[in-house]
Amino acid sequence: MTRAAAPPESVARGDDRPRVLALLQRHGWNATSFQVLEPGFRYFWDGDDACVAYVDTGGAWVTAGAPLCETERFGAVMNSFWTAARAARRRVCCFATEARFHEHVPWPALRVGDQPTWSPEDWSGALARSKSLREQLRRARAKGVVVRRVTHDELVEGHPTRASLERLIARFLGSKAMAPMGFVVQIDPFVFLDERLHLVAERDGKIVGFLGIVPVYARHGWFFEDFLRTPDAPNGTVELLVDAGMRAAVAEGVAYVTLGMVPLAGEVAGWLRATRRATRGLYDFDGLREFKAKLAPRAWDPMYLAYPPGSFGLVAVLDTLRAFAEGGFIRFGVQTLLRGPSIVTGMLAILLVPWTILLALPVSARFFPSPAWQWGWVMFDVALAAALGRLSRRWTQSLADALIVAVSLDALVTLGQALVFNVPRLRGPLDALIVTLAVLAPTSAAILLWNGRAHRVSEASASKDSTAIARALAPGERPS
Repeated sequence: MTRAAAPPESVARGDDRPRVLALLQRHGWNATSFQVLEPGFRYFWDGDDACVAYVDTGGAWVTAGAPLCETERFGAVMNSFWTAARAARRRVCCFATEARFHEHVPWPALRVGDQPTWSPEDWSGALARSKSLREQLRRARAKGVVVRRVTHDELVEGHPTRASLERLIARFLGSKAMAPMGFVVQIDPFVFLDERLHLVAERDGKIVGFLGIVPVYARHGWFFEDFLRTPDAPNGTVELLVDAGMRAAVAEGVAYVTLGMVPLAGEVAGWLRATRRATRGLYDFDGLREFKAKLAPRAWDPMYLAYPPGSFGLVAVLDTLRAFAEGGFIRFGVQTLLRGPSIVTGMLAILLVPWTILLALPVSARFFPSPAWQWGWVMFDVALAAALGRLSRRWTQSLADALIVAVSLDALVTLGQALVFNVPRLRGPLDALIVTLAVLAPTSAAILLWNGRAHRVSEASASKDSTAIARALAPGERPS
């Protein structure tokens, strides 16, 4: 492991966020600009009037959008930043840059998604033209969902509303197939409260949805940053939050609204489109774009990943992914595997296919007591792969429990066969490796499936508990 290089003197230490906020209020034009105040960012200063916010992955400095300065200084500031990065033995890439950045910084760029934008004044017209959108709002209201603005006093530590939102965030993050990410997608709505707007959707006094809004100062705009909802939130809850946010924007004279980038949407490179399809089980890119398109945006702005001349786009993509995967790829991957039943079951189903083919080969016959024993395992694994594939598409508790029992028994029987039949007949290190893998595979699968089941049960229990708490508390104490 290489030791991290010490940052150059031009990288400020300590909490410089008040200084950064002052620059944001003058130059914060990108939708992601306010997010650089959230935990994890460092700041490179080029004088007192220019700043670049970035995260250090250990191999690269990854920036969030454009530098905070006058547009005429973009090129000079980025060159200074690149020079400092090279002195610290770091690569550089800039995530979520927009066309304005590339007018002043002639770096290569890779289109990585599209960002929808709205003019709040057009919202009433969009509602009038969209029967389906109006129906979603009607459904939520008919179920008793109401949206209100949360006061700052309710968001101080220890207040019941703050506690309710913290529980909602924890449940939301826990329900996702992927482990929580950092960089510009972390959820921390309690930083610089005075600059934010918080809306909650409530039903029977219980919070069922949340919308966190941050400013885009230089465009006199708002970024609808965080959308959260409980699993039992009525249909239309999120749309009702958007409607309330748009109406608040009109009331305050806001000219620009965005709901943030849809990754890998639009005219991205072919290999990025293939990545979007391959990772659909982890992140529903198409569903996200469909939802935002349903809200009738005024335009879709292309978003880019920029990198210095002489660098490579694929390397910049990997550096950016590492910025999102706080703690490194291995830790993020393990955390993701241990939390998401759908990804675990889908992965196990895929891995079973080549394994079953190997079991069926004539060369594998010597690892089994008889042909009937061999083909019994083959048929078992075929049925198991099909059932795991079905479970990955739609989780049902009865099927999950049956598979957990089957895989656990598989692990025990495989261990017994290995000890009684295979170990005395080992011919060398390769045989030992094969038998070890045969034992570890079902054992690991059983552990992952038991963990996935616990994840599901915990999520369902949390939903019931939060409902019970909301009903039990006195009206004055109820999370609202």
